[in-house]
Amino acid sequence: MPLTEQARWFVLGGDHLVLLDEQGQIPQGPRAQLPAHLHEAPFERFDQWDDLPCYLLDLGAEADGEPSVMMPLRQLMVAGDEEGFRLAGRAWQLATFRRSHRFCGECGAPMVPKAGEWAQQCRQGHVVYPRISPCIIVAVRKGSDILLAAHRRHYQAEDPMYTVLAGFVEAGENLEQCVAREVFEESGIRVGKVRYVASQPWPFPHSLMMGFIADYEGGEIRVQDEELVAADFFGADRLPRLPPHGTIARRLIALCLGEEA
Repeated sequence: MPLTEQARWFVLGGDHLVLLDEQGQIPQGPRAQLPAHLHEAPFERFDQWDDLPCYLLDLGAEADGEPSVMMPLRQLMVAGDEEGFRLAGRAWQLATFRRSHRFCGECGAPMVPKAGEWAQQCRQGHVVYPRISPCIIVAVRKGSDILLAAHRRHYQAEDPMYTVLAGFVEAGENLEQCVAREVFEESGIRVGKVRYVASQPWPFPHSLMMGFIADYEGGEIRVQDEELVAADFFGADRLPRLPPHGTIARRLIALCLGEEA
């Protein structure tokens, strides 16, 4: 691969860190502009963006101390770089797949990349593909109000962020059943009139978020302590701090409140 090749360069490392340029974007241009220690690194092509190839390099889980400017992947989302975040998220899911599938789950033998496709294969011929975990995320409406919750996993006492409810799809259930179950388990309320809105890949670590809106049907809020710190119905005039724009959670909230998504 010549140092003059024009491309976009996705350099990953540590726990969801990505190399960004001085403008806070994915580096674009000739390979020669990258830090010198990356000039001979084994990049792999994985996608294309505006007629430019996208190359991926995973420096590994211990690469937090790299001298390059490594920033959290979420920085692209916060900056409003939707395509950069999408492709960096795709790169991360592929890298996570490689990291977590070094050995075959059937025979225990080492696995290597399969030629011609993004998969891992062992010497016995067992092939595995990148894992995708289906999740629902749902905004619940009660009249003009929306159900929002402070989730324990990213809670902060000062100015906590509130968002909609979400959860993983279980074996044997459809998406609508998952919506009803997750809302009831986490908040104690029942919902109906479940309708699909949109989806978003979510690379933390390998989810596919499928967004819904549902209507409140009954019950009193009773938060599941293991998942939530607090939950309540909010009107547009008294909203807490919300998820950033660019997330499907924020889009669902905006749709429920009649705002521009």
